[in-house]
Amino acid sequence: MSFAFDNVAMLVLAAVVGLCVGSFLNVVIHRLPKMLERGWKEQCAELAGDSPVDAPAFNLVVPRSQCPSCGHRIGPLENIPVVSYLALRGHCLACRAPISARYPIVELLAGVLTVVAIVRFGVTPTALAACVFLWMLLALTLIDFDTQLLPDNLTLPLLWAGLLANILGAAPIASLRDAVIGAIAGYLTLWIIYWLFRLIRGKEGMGYGDFKLLAALGAWLGWQMLPLVVLLSSVVGAAIGISLVVFKGRDHQIPLAFGPYLAIAGAIALFFGKSLIAIYLPA
Repeated sequence: MSFAFDNVAMLVLAAVVGLCVGSFLNVVIHRLPKMLERGWKEQCAELAGDSPVDAPAFNLVVPRSQCPSCGHRIGPLENIPVVSYLALRGHCLACRAPISARYPIVELLAGVLTVVAIVRFGVTPTALAACVFLWMLLALTLIDFDTQLLPDNLTLPLLWAGLLANILGAAPIASLRDAVIGAIAGYLTLWIIYWLFRLIRGKEGMGYGDFKLLAALGAWLGWQMLPLVVLLSSVVGAAIGISLVVFKGRDHQIPLAFGPYLAIAGAIALFFGKSLIAIYLPA
């Protein structure tokens, strides 16, 4: 009875931590692209010899979150993951403007992924590493979906974190040797595809961020998982792309971000990769 109670308590704690991390990820998803854009503008102004603009600080900490409609500052009780959204019925406390449902969805996804990682890997350093991996993939998925950007601020730390997790013996499924080969092979695979497509079609088919993301997935999962990740990302991308065209009327000529499909495939490979590989490569 005590063991079962301890397990439930640990999963509840994991869910709470995941929800709180999801709340922070919402800030990252919203602010990081704006921070990058501001930085690019400042660099352009500096190169052009213009005087720097004295703008207020804007980062992941300041200013405090506020309603985009009326500027109402979000108080602590309005910022409780999921609960506040439900209590406010999805509207701003001050002006009653609607709040996007994506905020609690991201929080719930982070909470679910955290619990699943704990169930899969136990209360271990490996589970913590898996959580970091999944949280960063979630942030990259939404940023790329919104902006078609995969910021180096996330992809490169994700890559180095994968190698560090292997060095510390906390990597979920890969050895250090496989991780290093995976990082190299992941980058080169999409780099080669990029240049072949450009030579044949005369235009770019993907961004450099996709190279770095697949390199990061290789660093976490090992080179053996890369064919599965590429295959899964293509299947997921095709399914979502066709669904958007059929049900949302999206123009099929408009390019879709590939990063979210790589990220989804990476999460699937983390939990089910070995089982899926065993289907077509039995021991």
